[in-house]
Amino acid sequence: MTVRTRVAPSPTGDPHVGTAYIALFNLAFARQHGGEFILRIEDTDQTRSTAESEQAILDSLRWLGLEWDEGPDIGGPHGPYRQSERKHIYKDYAMHLVEAGHAFLCFRTPEELDELRETRRASGDHTALKQSDLELPAEEADRRRAAGMPFVVRMRVPESGVCVIDDMLRGPMELDWAQVDAQILLKSDGMPTYHLANIVDDHLMQITHVIRGEEWINSAPKHKLLYEYFGWDMPKLCHMPLLRNPDKSKLSKRKNPTSILYYQRMGYLPEALLNYLGRMGWSMPDEREKFSRDEMFSHFDLTRVSLGGPVFDQEKLSWLNGVWIREDLSTEAFAAEFQKWALNPEYLMQIIPLIQPRVEKFSDVAPLAGFFLSGMLPVTADSFAHKSLTQEDCRRILQFASWYLDKQTQWHKDALFSGLKTLGEGMGYKVRDFLFPLFVAIAGTSQSVSVVDSMQILGPDMSRARVRFALDQLGGASKKEAKRWEKEFAAIGQQNEITAE
Repeated sequence: MTVRTRVAPSPTGDPHVGTAYIALFNLAFARQHGGEFILRIEDTDQTRSTAESEQAILDSLRWLGLEWDEGPDIGGPHGPYRQSERKHIYKDYAMHLVEAGHAFLCFRTPEELDELRETRRASGDHTALKQSDLELPAEEADRRRAAGMPFVVRMRVPESGVCVIDDMLRGPMELDWAQVDAQILLKSDGMPTYHLANIVDDHLMQITHVIRGEEWINSAPKHKLLYEYFGWDMPKLCHMPLLRNPDKSKLSKRKNPTSILYYQRMGYLPEALLNYLGRMGWSMPDEREKFSRDEMFSHFDLTRVSLGGPVFDQEKLSWLNGVWIREDLSTEAFAAEFQKWALNPEYLMQIIPLIQPRVEKFSDVAPLAGFFLSGMLPVTADSFAHKSLTQEDCRRILQFASWYLDKQTQWHKDALFSGLKTLGEGMGYKVRDFLFPLFVAIAGTSQSVSVVDSMQILGPDMSRARVRFALDQLGGASKKEAKRWEKEFAAIGQQNEITAE
């Protein structure tokens, strides 16, 4: 048997370090066993998936040195490798389950579903809805179908009992069927949900081992049941511990930059970032901290993964990156890497049109463009002194802007300006005043090039991180303020439809 592993990211935003973390361990396991590693794009969410996000995922994983044997860009014998291009496959499998009695057509309306969940909640039961809750009498189902009402395909699940899942790291795990709902397999628009597409694709692509994050443990019973319904052998499962913030919460962009593009823009070496991800819950036999990708592969043993939530600590990453810079780069190599990072034509050509109108001599360039080549800027509370705004105004603006920016999945200057302008007006500020603290947070000064142009170039995670950092320098929002402000932000969003794109 040839070992075949995969990573299956969704192209709905910036490439996440968690994707790279899971990809690294899948690739290491495959290489350890002389197997194959597959990249599959799971773009069933057609409203949020973008070609730009997909390309960013491919570019970022390659930048880190994570290469795949089959994928959407290089092809392979089990393609296509985008789920949107495999749409025709899934309906047949879903209807096969219906015909076999393992799934059913569900015509329930959103209002009916809400009422059913509320009834369960009121009686103290789990809110997972079963076929006994959802299935309509045959006559009513036929009437709704004849009337052209939309329906979904749901799988049947046991009403009670336990499901035993064998995990390569955790051993047998017992999960309560009472907490598992009759999962939707096929949506009303004909697109599959993750659960159906994932199982069908893993089977057809001959995946032997599924190494994924522990957030998928609760879905494992549904997946095991689908393999049984289809009569297929299930791959071996391994649920990796989640990456954590220093406060042990799940790694999230609100507390820690999560985009691979952020770390690339910050000037981390790909070898160092990959090395650091390899240290997330795993260690070399000799416990050394610094090791290359190939050294990890040659010594890899999945049983050395620790189940304690690994903490993604930027300070530790920066220390490790410094070790790589000092020990692995000659003076010439350092110069070449810096030039590739900061002075490459692609990046410079985004910056030059913004600064050239302000330049009288080349010595003006560094003061004007320096913030494009920096991490967090040396701003203080005094940096936000303004004739019309108090520090509380600046804190409030930065907090509202931070919440707004966190929700943006597309990052373009025109959309950013439109949304921020609407937000500022909803808060009662003139646009110029509203943008002042953002200029300071992003560029370190209000006397700079367009702030939304700058944010587009810097990217989402760098921009968000600078806004949060600036807010921290002003003392942040108290719990009482945050609670009150969140209500105000939600109200403005509902009135102006700016909370998300």
